[in-house]
Amino acid sequence: MAELKTRGMLTLKELEEKARTGEIETVIAAFPDLYGRLFGKRITTDFFLDQIARSGMHACNYLFTVDMDMDPVPGYRYANWESGYGDFHCVPDMNTLRCASWLDKTALVICDVFDEHEHRLTAISPRSILKKQLAAAEESGYRAMGASELEYYIFRESYDAARDKEYARLRPFGSYLEDYHVLQGTREEPLNAAVRRHLANSGVPVEFSKGEWGKGQHELNIRYADVLAMADSQMIYKQCFKEVADSLGLSVTFMAKFDADSAGSSCHMHMSLWDRSGKNNMFAGDIPFGPVTGSDAFRWFLGGWIRHAAEMMVFYAPTVNSYKRYQSGSWAPTSLACSYDNRTAGFRIVGNGSSLRIESRIPGADVNPYLAYAAALASGLDGIRNRIEPPPLCTGDMYSTKDLPRVPATLRDAICELENSEFARATLGSDVVEHYLHFFRTEQRQYDRAVTDWERKRYYEQI
Repeated sequence: MAELKTRGMLTLKELEEKARTGEIETVIAAFPDLYGRLFGKRITTDFFLDQIARSGMHACNYLFTVDMDMDPVPGYRYANWESGYGDFHCVPDMNTLRCASWLDKTALVICDVFDEHEHRLTAISPRSILKKQLAAAEESGYRAMGASELEYYIFRESYDAARDKEYARLRPFGSYLEDYHVLQGTREEPLNAAVRRHLANSGVPVEFSKGEWGKGQHELNIRYADVLAMADSQMIYKQCFKEVADSLGLSVTFMAKFDADSAGSSCHMHMSLWDRSGKNNMFAGDIPFGPVTGSDAFRWFLGGWIRHAAEMMVFYAPTVNSYKRYQSGSWAPTSLACSYDNRTAGFRIVGNGSSLRIESRIPGADVNPYLAYAAALASGLDGIRNRIEPPPLCTGDMYSTKDLPRVPATLRDAICELENSEFARATLGSDVVEHYLHFFRTEQRQYDRAVTDWERKRYYEQI
């Protein structure tokens, strides 16, 4: 039986018809930057159909060398003042063309970024990095499937108001912990229901939303999919959430740790490998592993993912703030351990048989999904190639177990792990690793120069 088309997805012919009837007047053509933000252009539908759909568009290559405030950062080999900051070529991936129902008469398409002169995928582009690992999986006979569980905080202030208050003394939408709490969820429905509806109408199938373990903290889950489609969906999810919140005079944050005394926001990543047809879970098998049975591929993938987690940590925890989340008793992991259905482990085995999968609880909501899925897939495939056995399954409270390997404690520690990783250089390419080392070092350096509220509160009078 043919697969049903996902609601909200468009073909070019359907876009032409909607343009003709005036239903769609604008197409956003965008690509993910290093932080995981969407950048691109708004294009009239006629021009998109006449030119961009066939020939793509151009953007300045400095966009892969800027900091979060859009200042060009010196020291990159890829693009710099000496080279004059040229263009790269953005080619729409028509498999991602969809309605953006939360915007007026607008469609959206995600682009791959190509080198302007060599006409090949730009190696440092996050989407290119993931596609390289997906090609490796395909060559080995696997189709990678994944799901992201994103958490976020909702605030009563708009983004403008939050900025005016310098992000201090903001009012969370909830006044008490709301994990699974239906009454508090009802109060937040003006935002969450709107986003559920818009995502479902924009090619991102939704499962549910629920309260989380924080005041004003919520989670909205979307259905598992091919890993590239899941990464694209995660980008659209965050864009939709921010823009809908903005339209309602609210704000949401996907910071990993917004407040020291509150729960962090996670991006639990579920992964499994299927055959090329997508009909058979290749993790399923009859080899005992704790309370479940699985295949060699399952066991070795898990072994590789854990083995390489520390050296790939920057791709799961990309900011200084990311590491504030790893606290005992916080629902975020502190150790590189695996267990069956145990939320104190960094790696949680879930399901059985055709539903068997691995959940990594390490990534936070601030993660760039393309880089995180690429790192996980590269690590797991290496595990299969080299038959890396996972450590024994742990039981009990892994926060209180002292002899387990720990997640890197800071961004600085994680940068050192990547810098010394022969595996990362061999898998991602040395030029790619050097580019991202400079990117993460820049983030660390800017934090090191900053004077924080914590310092002022602690030292202003007492020192």
